[in-house]
Amino acid sequence: MPTQTAERIALPIGRALTAIRDALNETEPFDPGTSDREFRLCMSDIGEQVFLPSLCERLQTLAPAIKLSSELVPVAMVVERMRMGQLDFAIGNLPTLKTTTRYQSLFREQYACMTRKRDGLPAGKISVEDFLALSHVSVTSTDSSHLAIEDTLASRGLNRHIALRVPHFTVVPQILRHTGWMVTLPEGVAHALNHSNDFVIYPLPVEMPGVESTVHWHGAYDADAGNQWFRAFLFETLRR
Repeated sequence: MPTQTAERIALPIGRALTAIRDALNETEPFDPGTSDREFRLCMSDIGEQVFLPSLCERLQTLAPAIKLSSELVPVAMVVERMRMGQLDFAIGNLPTLKTTTRYQSLFREQYACMTRKRDGLPAGKISVEDFLALSHVSVTSTDSSHLAIEDTLASRGLNRHIALRVPHFTVVPQILRHTGWMVTLPEGVAHALNHSNDFVIYPLPVEMPGVESTVHWHGAYDADAGNQWFRAFLFETLRR
């Protein structure tokens, strides 16, 4: 177990080492073709499914020695982790970070709803009545902006039966395959989860604001050549 003294000095030492690394990165040229730098990304489980395949595909050609690591960091810890040099970028629907980080929009998309393919489903579109008649899976967490779905429905006096609440999207396809339930989620996420074509995806029958995906970084690294290259790479690869 670390002593109190060790814990007390760990933070300033970490900051000093980060400052040294930053100074070196700002003065040294960055060559993506030869660099073996590791870039640390924060994204959700579904963000990994949506973003990582295209990032890795391009990276193996443009910068084959560069390494990536991805982890889910609580939003409240992202800025400090970035400032300490322990995290380079956060990617996803992260509106609360806009006031404390540099950011750029990647794309905006609409919400959709998805359920298992079966006989008797409406074709093309689903009505509000049919939407509310189904049982639903709700994906919620303390960091999720998708809680706005519940607020929007409630503000319009629309109540749906929530059969299951889960903190992430990864398990949703398995649940839907074994039930007649429905999930509401960003359109791009729906298509990413429907790679087996087991589900039908409908436009959400209730008007809602779109969901924005953004890339965030700390302003202290604006002049870091590697950070500059990688965020340009992110924009070029992920922007729609």
